[in-house]
Amino acid sequence: MYQAAEWIGQGHVVALTGAGISTDSGIPDFRGPNGVWTRDPEAMKLSSIEHYVGDPDVRRRAWQERLTHPAWAARPNAAHRALADLDRAGGLDAVVTQNIDGLHQRGGLAADKVIELHGTVHETECLRCGARGPMPETLDRVRAGEADPACLGCGGMLKSATISFGQRMNMATLTAAAEAAMYCRTFIAIGTSLTVHPAAGLVEVAAKRGAKIVILNDAETPYDSIADEVIRELIGTVLPKLTATAG
Repeated sequence: MYQAAEWIGQGHVVALTGAGISTDSGIPDFRGPNGVWTRDPEAMKLSSIEHYVGDPDVRRRAWQERLTHPAWAARPNAAHRALADLDRAGGLDAVVTQNIDGLHQRGGLAADKVIELHGTVHETECLRCGARGPMPETLDRVRAGEADPACLGCGGMLKSATISFGQRMNMATLTAAAEAAMYCRTFIAIGTSLTVHPAAGLVEVAAKRGAKIVILNDAETPYDSIADEVIRELIGTVLPKLTATAG
């Protein structure tokens, strides 16, 4: 039995989730051996605000990629459901996620418990006026022949409501994530390489305030040395076991 199960059972848990929690749902990670960017380095340009704004070809490719984004077919897996069960048992303060797939909410987790650091692929956002709208409606325009659809309100450039490299993050979202890390009893990082900041820095925020740190990931992370427990097992198998004692 892992010590983490006992700590999680005491409540006030905050989870930081990365791409690894969604791979069992059919969504590939980016940096792993078979990750999207590992197999196709050019694909990183699609996640760069500089390239997106400056190169119409990148935008057109990005819209074509969005048509077949794996999030549309993905279903929540056992790990997503385990966190939702932990919430229903009263043991979860928040899930801070680096993922844009919306699977935590679809897995039964209350929307107000999910802090989406990198936004969501399920909405669009205008880079000029800030207007947001449902992604499916814009994708219908792409299917109808608009290779690079513009904002219907102001004519500005549209993109998914996700945070690209080089794009400023939402300060209210960052503040909510930091506060969750500061006041939790146990902080568990799940399926994240902990190499992308500011998300990775939340581990240190929680540790400095005395929280137990648990890292559940299939590879080493830069924060393993400060963790109270490091677990190298399949996320969808071990996370339901860790959360089963809550409530």
